Amino acid sequence: MTLAFLNPSRSFDEARSAVLFFGHDGMFEIRFFIEIAALAEGHVRETRMSESQCLSAFDARRPSIHRVAQRVYDRRRCNLNTLTAADFR
Repeated sequence: MTLAFLNPSRSFDEARSAVLFFGHDGMFEIRFFIEIAALAEGHVRETRMSESQCLSAFDARRPSIHRVAQRVYDRRRCNLNTLTAADFR
């Protein structure tokens, strides 16, 4: 079954320095974290972004984040996945 991103909610997880979002594979909920470094754009990778900056960056890049999340999930098939800057290269 194909991974679907039916739930548009996302939240900032300060402990992980990442944004949490969800996908669904059939009836199974798949959790994803995307690290701050993966959200930062430009030549300089920011590791200190505010919660609102992280969520705005996520919203601006949502389609590409979902494509990368699909690729990562296809490889690993785990119910918890962390996207890093390397996944976007």
